[in-house]
Amino acid sequence: MGSIYGDWLRERREAAALTQQQLADLVIMTRSHIAHIEAGRRVPSKEDARRLDTALNTGNVLSSFLPEQHAAVADYFETARQLEQQAVMIREFALSYVPGILQTERYARAVLGLSFPPVGDEERDRRVVTRLERAKVLDDPVTPVVWVLLDEAVLRRLIGGPDVMAEQVRHLVRLAESGRIQVYVLPFALGVHPLLSNMLTLMWFEDQPPLAYGEGLHMGRIHDAPAVVQDLQHRYDFALGNALPLKESLALLRATAKGYEGHD
Repeated sequence: MGSIYGDWLRERREAAALTQQQLADLVIMTRSHIAHIEAGRRVPSKEDARRLDTALNTGNVLSSFLPEQHAAVADYFETARQLEQQAVMIREFALSYVPGILQTERYARAVLGLSFPPVGDEERDRRVVTRLERAKVLDDPVTPVVWVLLDEAVLRRLIGGPDVMAEQVRHLVRLAESGRIQVYVLPFALGVHPLLSNMLTLMWFEDQPPLAYGEGLHMGRIHDAPAVVQDLQHRYDFALGNALPLKESLALLRATAKGYEGHD
């Protein structure tokens, strides 16, 4: 996202003698949302832009000239991608693949190469770059706090070949050993658990209520209803309580990586 849009919004806000908080109150948004838009870190929805135009008396300028979304992600994931970059705490549950922000380049390339219908090399490269850009959220050594809950199937499903899997699992181990993330594994022996039907991301923020994002085949949904978010949090907590402890989970990860490294 460019900054021209955000700079123009800030200029119009200041011309109207409004603080970010005052504008946020007028358009029913949070101050941090306004700040992210002005800094070029986020694009408002069409409805948000319409309310900004009304509050600032800018006709339909903010609505008509929304910056293009260049990230190569599915439409249904775009809002979740933006929120992911603003969260102060993220808890992931993965059923089939390593979560996107934790994927290595070769693993991401293998996953994205499985698209159906197939995509060309150029489009696949764009998607890989976008996925690796998402991973930069971990460049900050403290925020967001990230917990990862993996179904054991994520470790056993061979994606990209043994060498790619070994590299990916070692990457998870390094992040966990450094204290940057915490990783827990739900073992096959557990059987059925309350998260078995979907992948799930829980996100917490500085100045807005927590949200949840669930995804299935060709669909994804942001959940912001407090009762639904709380239910999903409880499901996550219940599953986490049945996962292997951190020390045992890391031991399993190391053994898994070693097994792939010794694979012919």
